[in-house]
Amino acid sequence: MNLTTEQHGNISIVRVADARVMYPMLGDFSAAVSSLVAGGHKNVLIDLSKVTYVDSATIGCLMDLYRQINGAGGHFKLAGVQKRVETMLTMTGAQNFIQIHADESAAVRSFGA
Repeated sequence: MNLTTEQHGNISIVRVADARVMYPMLGDFSAAVSSLVAGGHKNVLIDLSKVTYVDSATIGCLMDLYRQINGAGGHFKLAGVQKRVETMLTMTGAQNFIQIHADESAAVRSFGA
């Protein structure tokens, strides 16, 4: 999976560069985010601006990461979610738990940074 991670103050930003995020690549994605949490990073923002498609396993993975980070007292948010991906999040009810922001700057501000 093609992703990068950077720090913006106390926010870990994970940028996903793949257009399609599906089951076979979720292990790498989940491990990258889980290692941030294990390292004490509690505010995680996933930039999905390049992602045009996710499958149901990806939605499940995002919910698992939300629960993990929320359980650690942190915040998990998404930015740059394209319409097709947003539809999947809405159909599954994930948007009721995971905050979705139009762009990265709005998401960063929502952390109070």
